[in-house]
Amino acid sequence: MKTRKIPLRTCVVTKEALPKKELLRIVRTPEGYVEVDETGKMNGRGAYIKKDLAVLESAEKSKILEKKLECKIEDSVYEEIKKIIEKWGVNHDDITRLCKWCWNEYWRNKRTMW
Repeated sequence: MKTRKIPLRTCVVTKEALPKKELLRIVRTPEGYVEVDETGKMNGRGAYIKKDLAVLESAEKSKILEKKLECKIEDSVYEEIKKIIEKWGVNHDDITRLCKWCWNEYWRNKRTMW
């Protein structure tokens, strides 16, 4: 069976190449508005940041998103990003570790059943 390729994107703050699902896309639309793109499909110039509050604070202090999107970003956008990150909640590394553990348990139990 052919394995699917996982799309990687680079966080503009940490410069880490991460799977697209672990990042949040911020978009400057053709009309000039800055919005959070949770689907990853909006039209416009985009920049990705890691779903981490420390990374968001660093981005806000360094104004890296304003540089990458080439426009001024209002505080309300940063607040919206913060709410989305808080909603995300659990660290993605923990989820990955849990999934690997569940997968191993599943196969271990399946082999003993047969």
